[in-house]
Amino acid sequence: MAYQIFFREYFQTPPLTRAYTTACFLTSLAVHLDILSPYRLYFHPTLIMENLQLWRLITPFFYFGDFSLNYLFSMLFTYRCCRMLEEESFRGRPADFLYLIILGCVIALFFAWFLLLPFLGQSLTTMFVYIWARRNPYVQMGFFGLFVFRAPYLPWVMVALSVLFDGDLETELIGILIGHAYFYFEDVFPYVPGGWRLLATPRIFKLLFDGELENSDYHPPAEERPAGFNLGAQEEQANQQQRNEEN
Repeated sequence: MAYQIFFREYFQTPPLTRAYTTACFLTSLAVHLDILSPYRLYFHPTLIMENLQLWRLITPFFYFGDFSLNYLFSMLFTYRCCRMLEEESFRGRPADFLYLIILGCVIALFFAWFLLLPFLGQSLTTMFVYIWARRNPYVQMGFFGLFVFRAPYLPWVMVALSVLFDGDLETELIGILIGHAYFYFEDVFPYVPGGWRLLATPRIFKLLFDGELENSDYHPPAEERPAGFNLGAQEEQANQQQRNEEN
């Protein structure tokens, strides 16, 4: 049965991805059914500071608009890339993934404060997409069978779709900026001479969400680093795979 497949897939989804995408869907559903008004959800510095409407620091990341084609694309990218990050790069490290989400939200709110952006969910989605894409540089992707490109170009394809569907271009670009900053300081800077892990997850996060403090600093093996320091081996592996496919 279709609903059995859906529920099986739903409960197999990693917990943070499941919690976030469920909150996004329920928020849009509540607005669609007139249970909530989007005017109670958007980011507004004055209402936060003067009226203490602190929920506006969180709700802008949950609302992607009413149900539409643009909403469908946004949720698809959010679910797929958020899940792949949690299952691959952050497998067994929920504290690190939660810390990434919190960092992304805080930086997006900083930009929204000055640019007066009402909703920020798309910036978080683009951040997920950008980090996943940079950590999987040789993955081949297709766009409705029209053209094929490698994963690092995916965020820019999203920007093009945003322009095509009259989306919020500013939030997309903010997401790319946040994703690039995280990628650099987490995957590049620690491995250059004199570098260190600037974005190390606080130990309290490790204690609360990982249940341990041992080996709290994450150091990926050299072959898994997408920063460019071991790309020669990866390139050779990709070329060998391509030669095998041609033969």
